[in-house]
Amino acid sequence: MKTLKLSTLPALLVLSLFASSAFAVDGIDDSNHAALTKYYENLAKDAKAKLQENKAALDEYEAHPYYYGRQGQDFQSHTSANIHEYEEILAESLNNADLHRKVVMEQGNPVINKAKVNLDGDSSAVR
Repeated sequence: MKTLKLSTLPALLVLSLFASSAFAVDGIDDSNHAALTKYYENLAKDAKAKLQENKAALDEYEAHPYYYGRQGQDFQSHTSANIHEYEEILAESLNNADLHRKVVMEQGNPVINKAKVNLDGDSSAVR
């Protein structure tokens, strides 16, 4: 029992290393929010196109199920699963794009800290 725990520990460590790097976008710096916004917008556009293709295929199946024979039910369930997956990808990508767009807007319009600004005319402003 103890050897089983010890043998699975290195495998879990290696798996966690791969999982942590899976969330980073390759080739884009994490601080480049404009590029990340564009990346997520393109990802959403691709997901929307694939979503429309799968919805059209499902509509075609539902209009003419007798064309598909025995494989029709497999086709229907597979296409429905694809639609669900692309809807999730689309929502997540749009959410990420909005978050990065907000960060870009905040970086472009820095907020003035009024507590540090001395408004009296007799001394210079603190910077």
